[in-house]
Amino acid sequence: MYSILFVCTGNICRSPTAEAVFKHYVRERDLSGHFYVDSAGTQGYHIGCGPDYRSVKAARVGGVMMEGQQARKVKKDDFDKFDLILALDRGHYMELRDIAPAGGKGAELSLLLDYHDDYKGQDVPDPYYGEEEDFEQTYNMIAAGVDGLLDYLVKDLDLE
Repeated sequence: MYSILFVCTGNICRSPTAEAVFKHYVRERDLSGHFYVDSAGTQGYHIGCGPDYRSVKAARVGGVMMEGQQARKVKKDDFDKFDLILALDRGHYMELRDIAPAGGKGAELSLLLDYHDDYKGQDVPDPYYGEEEDFEQTYNMIAAGVDGLLDYLVKDLDLE
């Protein structure tokens, strides 16, 4: 089973959205037995909390349910537990790179939007201090990135 961890700052907006969207798309493609997915934050501000209600609302509009998620902080041993760790922005990427085991052992580290041609090299903006439309924009970018990621993994893992 291929394992993926999505990471943002507090694990209540972007990364739980990415986790929920990925699980939704995997179910739609009948690939559930092939992936284990989780999310975490680089900071421990919201440990044990559920996703931000505005993220939940934006996901629901997109047909995705965010249920049963609780924020947690990323741990060094996540690099041993996961095959791929996806940062939602470059700041997260740099923080994750700093805590990754020496010598490049463990999980591959990447940016989510690098899996979508239209967004390659971009960060998923943090909607936390924004308006409802910021959460919708964030959801749409995450959905596009996750779709590109899943297309890539289906080919790379020969799941077609």
